[in-house]
Amino acid sequence: MTSVVERLGGQRPVFSVEFFPPRNAEDEQRLWLAIRQLEGLEPAFMSVTYGAGGSSRDRTIRTTGRVVRETSLLPLAHLTAVDHSVAELRNVIGWYAAVGVRNILAVRGDPVGDPLGEWVKHPAGLTYAEELVRLVRELGDFCVGVAAFPHGHPRSPDLDTDTKHLVAKFRAGADFAIAQLFFEAEDFLRLRDRLAARACQAPLLPGILPLTTVRTLRKMVELSGAEVPVSVARRLEPLVDDPVGFRAEGIEIVVELAQRLIDEGVPGVHFYTFNRSKATAEVVSRLGLLPART
Repeated sequence: MTSVVERLGGQRPVFSVEFFPPRNAEDEQRLWLAIRQLEGLEPAFMSVTYGAGGSSRDRTIRTTGRVVRETSLLPLAHLTAVDHSVAELRNVIGWYAAVGVRNILAVRGDPVGDPLGEWVKHPAGLTYAEELVRLVRELGDFCVGVAAFPHGHPRSPDLDTDTKHLVAKFRAGADFAIAQLFFEAEDFLRLRDRLAARACQAPLLPGILPLTTVRTLRKMVELSGAEVPVSVARRLEPLVDDPVGFRAEGIEIVVELAQRLIDEGVPGVHFYTFNRSKATAEVVSRLGLLPART
């Protein structure tokens, strides 16, 4: 099985997709419809989230295993340290290795119940993502990814401190990073500059959410920790009562954002799909990231 870093090292930019594990049978049907539809577009890799506090661990593992067995996709398995002992983490990592998963996204994760609540370490667990990176590295020949924060992690006092923590994760053995959501290309590019200033040249992927509804816009604010920029609000606010118009303009904004980043040399674009395929497929097509057909 190839690695994510190998997939990012080609001559042209690629795209990847992220799903979350199903909560019930209806969710599972929707998820696998999206997976099958996007599989045909040949993303560089796909990931399945772990859930707050590892709350969906079993579903994530089951879904990732099925991806390995039944699809041609390269899976990136999420792993968080929240509420897990080192022994439990070793068990999950071992299971991933046993089914053939060699790419892991190692993140500390958010406290159960309140993403901004107080972090409480498991008595026999880990405190920092860099510790989780080292653990994964110790247990096998994995390609390891980590999270990056264009606006800084909510618990970081400033961007300089946040960048130091990100660099520490690379020094611990991380191979690449996926940036959390942001609205403006400059936010991502300045993060890349901060890494370059510290002689860190590891691949950094922008994470992008297609803006199709007012709900997805609100979710983006929640997940990014940033307010909607005036330039974006000016284009979308007049369309809040026009679902068709809002979707069209939202897709246009996302295409412009991703194209700017591609022009700036990013190796790929990571799409948060919300377990839907249509908007991501549309954006990927407009960006010219579909595989060449002979």
